[in-house]
Amino acid sequence: MEESGGGGAVMELKTEEEEGPSPEEMDPVFISCLLQPPVPHHDPNYVGIRRVLLHRKGHSLLQRKDWRCNTRSYSAYRNFIRRPRNWESQITQSYLSTPSNSGHWASSQGPQSILFDTESQSSSRDLRGFGLSIGHRSSFSSNDADHQFGLVEPAYSFVGMHCIFDNCKASVTILKFGHMSSDLLAYGATDGSLTVCHVSEPPSVIQQLKGHSKAITDFDFSSNNQYIASSSVDKTVLVWEISKGHCIRVIYGTSSQLCIRFHPVNNNLLFVGNANKEINMINFSTGRVIKKVYFDKELTAMDNDHTGQLIFCGDAQGCIYTVSVNSHTGSISRSHKNRSMRSKSPITTVQYRTFSLVARCPVLLVCAQDGNLCFFSVASEIQGYLTLLCSLKLSPRRHSIRASFCPLLSLEKGEFIVAGSEDSNVYFYDLTRPKHACVNKLQGHGSPVIGVAWNHGENLLASSDSEGTVIVWKRAKTR
Repeated sequence: MEESGGGGAVMELKTEEEEGPSPEEMDPVFISCLLQPPVPHHDPNYVGIRRVLLHRKGHSLLQRKDWRCNTRSYSAYRNFIRRPRNWESQITQSYLSTPSNSGHWASSQGPQSILFDTESQSSSRDLRGFGLSIGHRSSFSSNDADHQFGLVEPAYSFVGMHCIFDNCKASVTILKFGHMSSDLLAYGATDGSLTVCHVSEPPSVIQQLKGHSKAITDFDFSSNNQYIASSSVDKTVLVWEISKGHCIRVIYGTSSQLCIRFHPVNNNLLFVGNANKEINMINFSTGRVIKKVYFDKELTAMDNDHTGQLIFCGDAQGCIYTVSVNSHTGSISRSHKNRSMRSKSPITTVQYRTFSLVARCPVLLVCAQDGNLCFFSVASEIQGYLTLLCSLKLSPRRHSIRASFCPLLSLEKGEFIVAGSEDSNVYFYDLTRPKHACVNKLQGHGSPVIGVAWNHGENLLASSDSEGTVIVWKRAKTR
């Protein structure tokens, strides 16, 4: 393409005597591009030139998909030439996020490997053919590389460990972030200790609350994060003031207290499930039991909806109950009983979510100790009636391993959850793909992973294990 003396743009066409017409020049669309009326070259909206370029680009993209060189794909070659200039010397503390190779810190010695291929399933083989040595430890997965170059957001890839808390010497069975908080984290252990810490830089333990004589089964933050109410096998419920680290109230029971929640709207109400097959509604200020509702078996897990009008709980025989709460009159009553779990094992996780991109309604995640995991839709207009949408069978567990919904902030379509496991890994599953449910895993714990929890900003994931180690993982940034 050359500029004419009059300021217009002229496209040079090769004559038939020189090389003959190319397939593009014989193409009607290509010819129509050239027939656009010429305009001054300084006009950025020259339609003919733009159409020519776009037309040729479309052909080149299609041809490149089929391109092969020494059995290597175009994608592998593209990723090889787009690798960072200092890829051989960079030392990146990143974490591999693919299910098959995750869990090794990048080595501090020798060159680091980078996998980029997003279109080829054999990216490591292809990149080897172009000179990239793929070692046992690598600094990025293909998902991480996609994110780095702005291609697609991976399904919950992580860039490494944010911090580690190893002050606890007993099994950490339950951990939670504060309400609407990305920094406040607490975890309870089987020795009765409850630890409160900050995960911001620098991470620090701010309180160690010791008052229970036996294992902590559950705890909950008040809505303003000033108080924590904890339940224990020692048959007590303790209320703590976090800033002072003092126990301000002890509520005695007659059996193990197994699960606990603050009312989300009226924090003066506490709901406690126990081994006496009942939920007690307790006045936070006085510590007195206001109402009770009875069940068939021990209540082992509990959660509530965002309005506080519904409580969802699971028992020791795999049943899920919906309980209606009237905040004005203080009445509490059973509404529905669901036996869709097909499990006789204790429920370890009951988690409510206000909205699901898949179900387009409120949903409930339920996990049992034998590995059965179910995903329900919640009919709020029918007093929380549950409908089973899908289920997943994981390997059986000896520990009461918990699960959690994953954040909604992902370009991937699916319903993602995260769960601990007996093999010391943290697994991510897509409930909409039961045959290939596992989409990612994190390795770093040295014993079975029991608890998992997301912070409010959804950029940090905390996990705990049976040896007392708590790891806070840092999620890759979203676009």
